Amino acid sequence: MAKINDNGVLREANCSEELMAMRDSLDVLGGKWKLMILRFLTNRTHQVIHFKKMQREIDGISAKMLSKELKELEINLLISRAAQDTKPVTVVYAITEYGKSVLPVTETLVNWGITHREKIIESLK
Repeated sequence: MAKINDNGVLREANCSEELMAMRDSLDVLGGKWKLMILRFLTNRTHQVIHFKKMQREIDGISAKMLSKELKELEINLLISRAAQDTKPVTVVYAITEYGKSVLPVTETLVNWGITHREKIIESLK
């Protein structure tokens, strides 16, 4: 079971609290694009990443959807947005230290997805 800090005292979360935490996680990370954006930024921490670069390299995402998802990720403190003093203004995005805490989740999903795809392919033979 998960642990909850309840006024400085660690206790086990009850089922309802665990389900609420899972729902909160899915609200923040769910959807088609958020984890892809986070993984994209995680894999490019030494690069300068601007909006157009992400839009070009994340296959299938529209400018409108990318903008919406970036705003939500920034609100949730998972990415940072910094306007550069250039003409025209350039905006650079990066994963935050807090955003890096999602890395184990994405690693687990990547590994599970690879295994799942292999199982499905094998079952079709």
